[in-house]
Amino acid sequence: MQDSAPSRRGVLAAAGGVPLALLLAACGTDTTDRYASGDAGYVSGDGVSVEIPAADRDAAIEFIGTTFDDEPVDLATTRGEVMVLNVWYASCPPCRKEAPDLQAIHEEYADQGVSFLGVNVRDTAGPAKAFEENYGITYPSVPDTDAQIMYALRGQVAPNAVPSTLVLDKEGRVAARISGAADPSVLRAMIDAVVAE
Repeated sequence: MQDSAPSRRGVLAAAGGVPLALLLAACGTDTTDRYASGDAGYVSGDGVSVEIPAADRDAAIEFIGTTFDDEPVDLATTRGEVMVLNVWYASCPPCRKEAPDLQAIHEEYADQGVSFLGVNVRDTAGPAKAFEENYGITYPSVPDTDAQIMYALRGQVAPNAVPSTLVLDKEGRVAARISGAADPSVLRAMIDAVVAE
């Protein structure tokens, strides 16, 4: 008569598989799935803004990419100017809300040597360009559906905080950040402080 209870070997094999499965699940570093769910859902940032004193800033942010208009972007070439990076995607409600303000601020500060660049974490060219046309966005954006740029921004932008906005100083270092939709007055004050440095 065969015992219906599981054998010791079977129990050990099953138990051994659980930690391995958990280990494998924890090893992934690809953040693409956090943005590419395909639905209109989003996880907005908490609206917290932070300004970082010059002495406490990390190394310069560096990445390369290609805009939706096939223009090359190399962040290293923007040294010497203040750069505003905005992380967004088209179906994100707070991204749509802040878009007109970002465009207005871009226009206000263009003659002060302040550049704007969008980092789109989800869209193909069609939806991204439709968004830009709808909101009159004239500054470029680079697609980042493979999360390579977000990887370069790790420690500065939480992977699920969309939208987020960074103000880089003239050395390319993060001087200020907003997690969540940008309050226009807060962003202007941040830019003013960095321009004045």
